[in-house]
Amino acid sequence: MDAKVEMVTDEGPMSLKIGIENMLWKQKAAYLSDMNPAIEVRRDRLDRLDRMIVAWQDRFAEAISDDFGNRSPIVTTLTEIVPTRAAIRHTKKHLAEWMRPRKPSVAWTSQPAGALIIRQPLGVIGIIAPWNYPLNLMLSPLVGALAAGNRAMLKPSELTPAFSEALRQAVAEHFKEEEVTVLTGGADVAAAFSAAPFDHLIFTGSTQVGRRVAAAAAMNLTPVTLELGGKSPAIIDSSADLARAVPRLVWGKLLNSGQTCVAPDYALVPRDRLASFIEAVKAEAKKQYPKLEGNTDYTTIISDRHFGRLAGLIDEARAKGAEIIELVPGTDAARRILAPVLITKVDPAMAVMQEEIFGPILPVIPYDTLEEALAFINDRDRPLALYWFGKDKAAEKKVLNGTIAGGVTINDTILHLAQDNLPFGGVGASGYGHYHGEAGFVAMTKEKPVLRQAARTGVAMLYPPYGRIARTMLKLLSRFG
Repeated sequence: MDAKVEMVTDEGPMSLKIGIENMLWKQKAAYLSDMNPAIEVRRDRLDRLDRMIVAWQDRFAEAISDDFGNRSPIVTTLTEIVPTRAAIRHTKKHLAEWMRPRKPSVAWTSQPAGALIIRQPLGVIGIIAPWNYPLNLMLSPLVGALAAGNRAMLKPSELTPAFSEALRQAVAEHFKEEEVTVLTGGADVAAAFSAAPFDHLIFTGSTQVGRRVAAAAAMNLTPVTLELGGKSPAIIDSSADLARAVPRLVWGKLLNSGQTCVAPDYALVPRDRLASFIEAVKAEAKKQYPKLEGNTDYTTIISDRHFGRLAGLIDEARAKGAEIIELVPGTDAARRILAPVLITKVDPAMAVMQEEIFGPILPVIPYDTLEEALAFINDRDRPLALYWFGKDKAAEKKVLNGTIAGGVTINDTILHLAQDNLPFGGVGASGYGHYHGEAGFVAMTKEKPVLRQAARTGVAMLYPPYGRIARTMLKLLSRFG
């Protein structure tokens, strides 16, 4: 059975650290007994992961809804179950190709030697997942870890206790603890987990916490993949068809009530299209969510603290002169239902433009030229995602070449995240490193270079004592090497 690490927290930080590291060393010992699992072993682990998801998907969806207060099982299936199972199928299809040693060319000066690049599992991978998509953001990186031949320790968020317990039970039912194990508990467990000497650590969460995770991992020189957030812009080009763009923007913004790391954080709109854009957003929001009361399609905010923070962003913007446009009425603080709003007349100094929103609030910034819009984006931290809507290919090229973001979707939102052939990851303040598909496999693999020397080698002509032959060889190498 799985270790319940939270049971030792009352004994203090040292006991907690020992409990986590004992499990880590148990997994490392298992890794050392089979440092390069056969493809059949890896496929079996992926198959068991898939069977686990199928067997537990209803209980997972119910637990996640309990943690949020309300989240539709359709949202959970669409955003968590379907993409994770798709990732497993994609990985199994390509696993043999990814595992195959590469045979790069050898410099002519070293021929007839041969070279290989062997992809070898790192060992034990630590994965820390957030609360907003607790299944997907935990199990998607686990797919890469298992495919690469690693063992894994999982730390779900303390804000999703029902799901965390369900995951702990599900994993214990389908995996030996030396293969995969779940460690539940609060911030103290997460801090000790971050400081454990994993062979690789994957963290998804806020930039603020990501800095602390990276600092803790650095003490062990543990490589880290950080999937953070940031303010992801959506640019409405002057050539955009609002009838197509706005439904896709509203869907991406209000999915999970905006509690999505790649949700459009704010919209940049041509000044002369601002009024028509606002009217289109109002109409589309009411179409997708005709009402909020009793609407199980609309996700509630995860906690009272997060609800209060979002309400505070709206209140501060209003107090500083912004206009708040409620798209669908029905805010209910007691049930953590926050009505979606547009915010216009926004000052960049407002808190809503200084921090990642992570909720159903969309500031709208007018611009006069595309260059002005790009300058606005580039004056800020590099975002995890960027969205552009339009038909003008020259403008599209200018946006792609003139910005840096973790990922881009053209004429839609969110969907680049669902492509297993595309690496997913941030840049700068929105994170570093990638996973998904082969990128995840490689991130949790040591690509070990191997040179195999031939029976006869010209390098022997450079052995001392140095004479005429060595000097001649050096002249040739200096000119042609």
